[in-house]
Amino acid sequence: MVSREDLESFLIRMDVEYEEVDEGMFLARGEEDGAPVVVHHADNLLLIRMKVMDMPEEGPNSVALYRTLLELNANEVVHGAYGIEDGDLILSDTLELETLDYLELQASMESITLAAATHMEQIRTLASGAEG
Repeated sequence: MVSREDLESFLIRMDVEYEEVDEGMFLARGEEDGAPVVVHHADNLLLIRMKVMDMPEEGPNSVALYRTLLELNANEVVHGAYGIEDGDLILSDTLELETLDYLELQASMESITLAAATHMEQIRTLASGAEG
């Protein structure tokens, strides 16, 4: 099982800037100065989350925005998925610590950051049209 110390060594190996903001909870940021990724070592799971943006108020384009997010989840997001939490659009993934290795963590974090960067323009355009 991957320990908190193992996780920290993975982050060092990935060459990301990070800080431990709470016990087992790291805020990691890659070279591209993108949004930070929260990596939380909890019980038997590793939770990986990134806030993409604040969700707009409901409007005429909301259905198109939600449909697009579901389609992106199904077709383009390799690790994790888009979701809505407390009014925020997030990308998240959950990995089992029992079988986690460095390459799996790296793939998950790269998938999340790539999805956010690749889809941001399309999502923001739909979100700005969603506001009524």
